[in-house]
Amino acid sequence: MDLRALRQFIHLSQTLHYGKTSEAMHVSPSTLSRSIARLEDELGSTLFERDNRTVVLTQAGRQFREFAEATLAHWQDLKHRLKNNPIELTGQIRLYCSVTATYSFMSLLLTEFRKTYPNIEVLLETGDAAQAVQKVMDDEADIAVAPLPDQLPNPLLFKSLVKTSLEFIAPVSEGPVQAVLEETPIPWGQVPFVMSEFGLTRKRLDHWFRSQSLKPNIYAQVAGHEAIVAMVGLGLGVGVVPRLVLENSPLQNKIRVLDVEKPLQPFDVGVCVLNRRLQDPLVNAFWKTASTIQLKEST
Repeated sequence: MDLRALRQFIHLSQTLHYGKTSEAMHVSPSTLSRSIARLEDELGSTLFERDNRTVVLTQAGRQFREFAEATLAHWQDLKHRLKNNPIELTGQIRLYCSVTATYSFMSLLLTEFRKTYPNIEVLLETGDAAQAVQKVMDDEADIAVAPLPDQLPNPLLFKSLVKTSLEFIAPVSEGPVQAVLEETPIPWGQVPFVMSEFGLTRKRLDHWFRSQSLKPNIYAQVAGHEAIVAMVGLGLGVGVVPRLVLENSPLQNKIRVLDVEKPLQPFDVGVCVLNRRLQDPLVNAFWKTASTIQLKEST
């Protein structure tokens, strides 16, 4: 059982797409198929159920993925200990964060990481911060930038980087939204809201409405804080986003922050990782680098 086959298997278990994996691993689809078939023959178990349209990881495949990841992690750790030189660490690490994170503190974090580990390739995926924790839980990312959940899942470790307040934002431009907000007191049940589809921001805002015995007037539900800022800037409603997002938004001049009597609980933003993934020296190296970063609070 060679290490290259294990890497191919792990990649395929993440993409569930032979074409994408063969391209990423620089092998032909037929070579990849033969590699997976050899693994299945050695194990005496089917790792993937596949037809003309779909590829599904079997129960045996999920168990084998744990073995493959642990084997590669131990291999990397052994090489590292034998060389005893952090600069010699090589390989890939998968990171997930929001677009805002890439504009703000991620650049500092990656710069520090690159100084010490120049030979580690960083695969960075951006998306909705609300999906970050699940990305790590599903092993679609090694490390993710995420707000600290109200209840951190047991397999996860979290390292705080910065705290940021949650702000109610409204459009600067005149219009129906502005007219409702000018009433005293503000009839919050009538104010059109642009809200996250899910995630911690949505939970905090839903709790805020329940605490006042109000039902929100939802104009739109979107994915990502950046989308909320954009729609609010267009005058379509009121939204709630972390101040960190506002500070890095090109639409700041179209937005104003509202004062509310009961502000929402701030976000504690940091990096999260599965505890077992710290056995991988590459993941552990990034985790240690994150420990050295100190950021100014965004409140």
